[in-house]
Formats: sequence, structure tokens, C-alpha cells
Amino acid sequence: MCGIVGILGQGPVADLLVDSLKRLEYRGYDSAGVATLEGEHIERRRAEGKLRNLEARLKDAPLQGRVGIGHTRWATHGKPTENNAHPHATERVAVVHNGIIENFRELRQQLESTGAQFTSDTDTEVVAHLVNSYLEQGQSPEQAVRLSLPQLRGAFALAFLFTGHDDLMIGARKGSPLAIGYGDSEMYLGSDAIALAPFTDTISYLEDGDWVVLTRTGAVIRNADGEVVKRETLKSGASSFVVDKANFRHFMAKEIHEQPEVVGHTLARYIDMATERAVLPAELPFDFRDIQRVSITACGTANYAGHVAKYWFERFARLPVEIDVASEFRYREAPLCRGDLAIVISQSGETADTLAALRYAKEQGLHTLSVVNVPTSTIARESEVVMPTLAGPEIGVASTKAFTCQLMVLAALAVAAGRARGELSEADETKLVHGLIEVPRLMSAALATEPQIERLARDIAKRQDVLYLGRGTSYPLALEGALKLKEISYIHAEGYAAGELKHGPIALIDENMPVVVIAPFDRVFEKTVSNMQEVAARGGNIILMTDAKGAAEASVEALVNIVLPDMPSAFTPIVYAIPVQLLAYHTAVVMGTDVDQPRNLAKSVTVE
Repeated sequence: MCGIVGILGQGPVADLLVDSLKRLEYRGYDSAGVATLEGEHIERRRAEGKLRNLEARLKDAPLQGRVGIGHTRWATHGKPTENNAHPHATERVAVVHNGIIENFRELRQQLESTGAQFTSDTDTEVVAHLVNSYLEQGQSPEQAVRLSLPQLRGAFALAFLFTGHDDLMIGARKGSPLAIGYGDSEMYLGSDAIALAPFTDTISYLEDGDWVVLTRTGAVIRNADGEVVKRETLKSGASSFVVDKANFRHFMAKEIHEQPEVVGHTLARYIDMATERAVLPAELPFDFRDIQRVSITACGTANYAGHVAKYWFERFARLPVEIDVASEFRYREAPLCRGDLAIVISQSGETADTLAALRYAKEQGLHTLSVVNVPTSTIARESEVVMPTLAGPEIGVASTKAFTCQLMVLAALAVAAGRARGELSEADETKLVHGLIEVPRLMSAALATEPQIERLARDIAKRQDVLYLGRGTSYPLALEGALKLKEISYIHAEGYAAGELKHGPIALIDENMPVVVIAPFDRVFEKTVSNMQEVAARGGNIILMTDAKGAAEASVEALVNIVLPDMPSAFTPIVYAIPVQLLAYHTAVVMGTDVDQPRNLAKSVTVE
């Protein structure tokens, strides 16, 4: 979602703001801008499109102010034009905003009735005019913000600067994340630690309802009731990460190839290699033997990780699992039993719908466990138990390594739950743990299919529709494969349980329809072959992702066989995710799309 950065510096900050915004490109954006205090007035430079356009504006008309705010915008209200780009400003105040002001229309009408002149279509501009209205009444900047915040309905992170106040910046959050950075006679605001990494490794996260007054000497944080509060100061590791493409053309390619390594890191966290046991989090506040049902909620790719985990928990731990799209979970008012377990999954840990689902589950008396990539995120902080995925920063908008790390965490948890409930014997656990330990090596072997997949992508790029089929744990992977192709190549794709082919999708099959079949040789392989025969009989082009035995046993001629290493069937989705991701990636490259920042998408969706 939108990115925010603010700097109270000792010298000109405009170029520093842009450099920091570049670190936030992974969140997705369609315009950008900065504002600085130039003497006694606010100056802005804004541009639609990529940050290079903003850099060109600054080259033509430089800014010298020592205090400034910057923003990358992902359009929600109004088209991605320069006029709608942030910062928004009046003569007295400038603001940048991440989130949605739900009651902006009524606020705008009220402000227009008092003479406010609006110049954009955004919800954000009402914030600038609302604060300005209090400044015009003689209120101080701090009081103007304090009086304005309760009138804003929705989720937001805000950063303000003010005419005539060279040593002042104010930030606020409700729902959307915002971090404070502490420097040497300098202070910073940012959407996350990555944005602040070039300046400082000392950060604090505002909590929901907090607002902060920054000067170059420090920060005063107040909660929603106006009380001065302290928030924990942390040492961020973000500056230690190399957020570049290395030798790869795109971040997505780099992150696909990082998976054997990062999944190995995750594995080492949740598997005791010495005893060959899955390790539950320390001081677990519940006993898996007392859990009657698990509710899993997530969005997008994380939701498909949850679908795979449903199979694992039900098979290994004999625990019934309900899986929900987070945006629907609380609205259907699901009946939940106090003392059961809710698992929420989110790469960023800030996904608005998933956070709302977590809070709903807590209200219903469920234990809560989060699987997140950012252990300092809001979801992590509000969960009873946090299981970090340890994937490292994922810059490409389409999730790759975060997905497979989520799967590894969930697999280890399901095995540990099965052992704790007495559903798995010690020998069962050892066998499953052996299977998990092999996964990083098998992922490296799966990457060897890339040249074949790159050639295949040239054909897929010519098609308008693609169908993905799978059974068992390969079914959620079929859903994920279709999502990946849609996200970055813009080709229409659908994923189905292979057994559902006869119940509708078979009507689409003809000689122009590629059908990707994800079918490791497992207990349902023969059933999947039957579905492949139905496709072949209608002229469909079959792309079979299987292992050597599956390729030998398949009685249907496939357009392409992508042969993956032999492995135990329990954890094939973690390894088979790689060719699924590579097919989407190379198809998008052939088509010339913006692989790392596909249109209309954002990395961290912090609004409903």
C-alpha cells in the first residue's frame, strides 16, 4: 500500500526522501511526491508514474528544506494523476496519508461549506483542510491535529508538516503502520523499518490510536486519550538486508531463487535437527489436546497457504479446520468456541482484513497464533503466539518466498500438533520431519526446471486463458498458480480441484486451452490421470508437473512434462510452488509486464 517517509534533518532532505521512497517501491504505487518547508512556505514536487519522474521534477526545481515528507501513492480515491498525488497541502499544512478516510465525503461537504477549496479527488485532502480549519482558528499544530483525529473514520497513517515550524513534524496512526526513527539530532517517520534503514536502526512503532510530536531532539507520543505514553524502542535489522536485485533481472526472480536458503532458515527455527522433532513455540498458552477446531484466516496467497495447512492439520493432528478469506470471516459472524485456536497468516503482518479477523477471533475467546514475516508488525504484536516465517524482505509484489516459508511454518506446526495430540507416533513424526528436512535440497533441484519452463512460457504468453488442476494439497497450489499468472502476466487463469472438471470447467476445453496439471505421484495420482484423459479427449494442451514415476505412469500424452524430484507426498506443495512461480514469472517477462510491480496491485494491503 502507500509508503510514507518524513525527515527532520540537518541539511536538505528532498533527495533523502526520494532515496527512502525507493525502498518502499515494493509496496506498490502509481504516483509519488515530496513536500519541504522552504523558509516560511511549503513547496511540493509531485509526479504520476515511477519515482524517476519525481526525480526529474526535483532536478528541474530543487528543494532545499531541512524538514520534509514524502509519499508513494497507490490510488484508492481518484485516478493516479499528479493532481491526486501526495503530499496534499494548504498554505499552512501539508500531509501524506496511507489508508482510507471512510467519511471523507461528509467532511468535504462540511469544509466546502466554510470556504475550503479542494483541488484533488482524494480522501486525503480533507485531512489537510480539516487541520487547516483549526489552525485558522488560532490553534497550535499539536492542538489542530488532536482535534482533527477523532473526526476521521477509517484506517490511516498520517505525517504532517507546518508552515513556520522548521523543527516540528506530527505523525498519527489508526490501523495502518507507522514507525518513528531516532537519529543524531535528526528524527524520522516511515511506513516500516526498511524505509528508515538508511538513516537509523533505532525505531519505535506507534500503536493503534497513537499520535506523535517530533522535534530534532526527540518524540512525544500520546495515545488516543491524549495521555503521554512510552513505546518500546527496538533495534531494527532492516539495514542489514541487501534490498537489491543482485544478478537477477527482477526482484521476483531473485526471491524465487532465494527459496531453498530462506526455507532452510525457517526449517531450522521450527525443527530440532538433533532430535528430529518439530518444535512448538515456547510457553504455548494452550494445549493442542484441548483444541477442538482450528480457524485459519488470510488473504490472497497466504489464504492458499492456509488451504494447504488445512489438509495437514486434519491429516496429521486430526483437527477439523475452517478456512476463511479474511475479508469475509467476521462479516459472516462465524460461530466460534471459546478456547479453540485461530491461525492468521500475513506476509506483512499489517493486512487490514486479516488484522480485523484476528481481533474478531480474540473477541470470541479464541487463542490466537500468527504466521507473519514481520515480527514487529501489528498482527504479531496483537497475537498470543507469533511464528515468524524468516523469509527476509520480499520486494516483489507477487509473493514467492513468503508463501513457501509460510508453508514450512504451517507444516512444522501441524506435525507438532499431531504429536502433541497423540495422533502421530514418534516414528511418524521422525518420518515427516525427515521429509521436511529434505525440502530445501529438493527446491534447489526444482529450480533446474527453469530453462524448460522459460521455453514453455513463450507459448503460454500467446494464450488468453489457462486452467490449473490439482487434487489434495495440489488443489490449493492450482489456485495459487492461477493467481500468480493473473497477477503478473494479466492472462486470465482459473484453478480448480481436478475432480470438479466435469462440473463446469470442461466446457472451456479446446485446442487453445493450456491446462496445467499439478500431480505428484501420490495416492490420488490415478484419479488425476483420469481428468487429464478428459482434457486430452477435447484437444486441451496438457502441461504436467509431476515426478519421474508420475511421468512414466501417466497414460496421457502431455504437451510438456515438467519433471520434479522424487519426494514424499506429504510436503510436495512447498517444492512444486517453484515451477508454478517460474511459469508465471517467465510468461510475464515474455509479455513485457512490470513483474515486480504489477498494475493495480500493492504489496501490503492495509485497508479493507
